[in-house]
Amino acid sequence: MSHTKKIYKSLALLLFSLPMFAQQKHLIQIKYLQGHQTISVMDNGKPFTQFIFPDSMEKPVLYPIYAPDGNLITRGFPMAPRPGEPVDHPHHVGLWLDYEKVNGLDFWNNSFAIPADKKHLYGWIRTSEISQTKSGEKGILEYRANWTNQQKNILLNETTRFVFSAKDHERIIDRITTLTAQVDVSFEDAKDGMLGLRVAHELELPSKEERKFVDDKGNITKVAANNNSTVTGNYLTSEGKQGDSAWGTRASWCMLYGKIKKDTVSVAIIDNPQNPGYPTYWHARGYGLFAANPLGQKIFSNGKQAMNFSLKKGQSVTFRYRIVLASGSKPLSIERLNELKNW
Repeated sequence: MSHTKKIYKSLALLLFSLPMFAQQKHLIQIKYLQGHQTISVMDNGKPFTQFIFPDSMEKPVLYPIYAPDGNLITRGFPMAPRPGEPVDHPHHVGLWLDYEKVNGLDFWNNSFAIPADKKHLYGWIRTSEISQTKSGEKGILEYRANWTNQQKNILLNETTRFVFSAKDHERIIDRITTLTAQVDVSFEDAKDGMLGLRVAHELELPSKEERKFVDDKGNITKVAANNNSTVTGNYLTSEGKQGDSAWGTRASWCMLYGKIKKDTVSVAIIDNPQNPGYPTYWHARGYGLFAANPLGQKIFSNGKQAMNFSLKKGQSVTFRYRIVLASGSKPLSIERLNELKNW
């Protein structure tokens, strides 16, 4: 075969393969569902997540969230309970960002379960505007919200930008949230914060015993034992901490992985060096709460450190987090997670 013919053959093979490569691209579709206070996020026509912000909820959240194989990685309760899953902590819904002590108000624990006579102790995050939606290889969703007290006085203005992207076995949610103080604001060092995710029952860590947790107001929450064959979760941090030992330790990333049906599903949260308190402490509980808390350091360090972060009126702070969802025959590799740190 002549050199010229070889070139033509190579070009023909390349042109023939182009449609195949084109089919591998992922289109992220962002659609505002008018009248429902919901924005749908689709990956090549398949469910990725929804941004929901109804007035009946105490904060906006991403819920539900799907792995690339279509498995749900978020707990159903309290929005759409599923058989066999726990019903503790009704404020744990999907993926959210808030904090336990903002000028004394508890934004983290607020939910429909709080009695009316105690609601004044809690704060609300009300979405005020959807400022951008854009579909493409990277889907963009930007919104504005107000952190308020019961009298609707604004403590913080929030601007959040989500960037959604995907590959065949991997989905990524980048969240960039800027908080601007409308009054002097203190974030008193506390356990419950700041980026939170409540995962599906299968991704919990097995436990043979009932567990009890007490919040700063003395409220006791009981979490039932969950030692059964469907519960297969495990944590791994960038510092090599595994299982329940990940809780209360610092690391640049933390991954939770386990079996859902036939696949291994991985959920990783990656901290950003520009964030306050980097590398964050991980408030990563075995019962399914997966959270990064850079502002609450006292409890995690046994009193050796304290953050007590604050903003003067007009000052801003930005928090950046990357959430990675993967599915396949094995968990995300450490090498891949370290690659994903660079964003």
